[in-house]
Formats: sequence, structure tokens, C-alpha cells
Amino acid sequence: MSMPVKQGLVAAAGQGEAVSGSQRREAVMRTMSIAFARRFMLFAAALGIAVLGGCARATVGSVSVPPVPAGEARLWVYRVYQPSETLNMTKVTINGVYAGYAQLGGAFYRDVPPGVYHVEVESYGTDFNQSTNVALVAGEEAYVRIESLRSWATTYGFGFTAGRDTFYARLIPNQIARMEITQSFFFGGS
Repeated sequence: MSMPVKQGLVAAAGQGEAVSGSQRREAVMRTMSIAFARRFMLFAAALGIAVLGGCARATVGSVSVPPVPAGEARLWVYRVYQPSETLNMTKVTINGVYAGYAQLGGAFYRDVPPGVYHVEVESYGTDFNQSTNVALVAGEEAYVRIESLRSWATTYGFGFTAGRDTFYARLIPNQIARMEITQSFFFGGS
């Protein structure tokens, strides 16, 4: 028997009196509750530190993004934070080459030579207009917003709902995109 349980039994019994089964159970449960509460508090503190550490990521509006290199163009990829949307990421390819993962509330950019680019996203569902084409000239910036439609492939059952992610790449006008992207977490560039 552990020391806290013995102490609890002695306290329950008083000064040398016999201990009943219910008193013994109460002492054991009290000791287990205290141990559980301590472990839970340690877990909660560790989780809080991890969450706060993750929140330290800078937003696009707060970082100093270097200008577009001479003779190149910049292609931004971002997802607007919407609490009701899926937290799943999707792989983004530019002309069939991996460019990064679009994360909810995140943004990244790639500096590319002038030309025409085909931006695609990896998706469970196959729908039309899931990709986009972007024509860029030197010094130009373009913005591709990644959108999701979870209800496209949703199954409803008795007591559950299961949805699979269908992602879309949309070319967004620069003025709108610049407003949307400022609060996005910055995941780097080029």
C-alpha cells in the first residue's frame, strides 16, 4: 500500500480504530483523485505552453517581405482562416512540381520566372475548376486562394457525420487578396 493511502486510512480510522471497507475505498479514491488532478494539471500546463509556443508565428502583415527579385514574379498561395473549415492541409503544385502545403490561416510565396503557371491542389474529391492558370510578367505578384468544400463528399449516418475534403485553387484579384492575406500566418517564401 502506498504511503498516501496508508495516511488516509490512519486519518479515516482515527487513533487505532478499525477501518471499514467503505472508509478504505474512500481513502483510496481520494488519493487517486489527487494524483489524477496533479497529472491533469501538469498535462494542461504542458499543453498550454505548446499552444502558446505555436501562436508565436508571425503574420504576413507583421513581417518584412523582401521585394520581388529582378526579372522574376511572385506567386502567393494562402488559405483564409475560417473556424468552420477543415484543419487538414493540402499539397499545392505549380506546373506539376511540389510548391508547399496550404494550411488553414496560412500563406507562403514562391518567386518564379515570368511565364504561365498551372496551380493544382491535392484533393479527395474530384470536381471541375479545382485548379487555376496564372500568367505572370517580371515584377508582378499574383494570389491564389485555396478554398475547401467539405460538404462535397459527406456521409451522414446514425449518430455521425463524416466529410472528406475537396480543395480548390482560385486566382483572386490583388486588392482583395492583399486585405485577406495580412492576418494569415507566414510560412515563408521562395
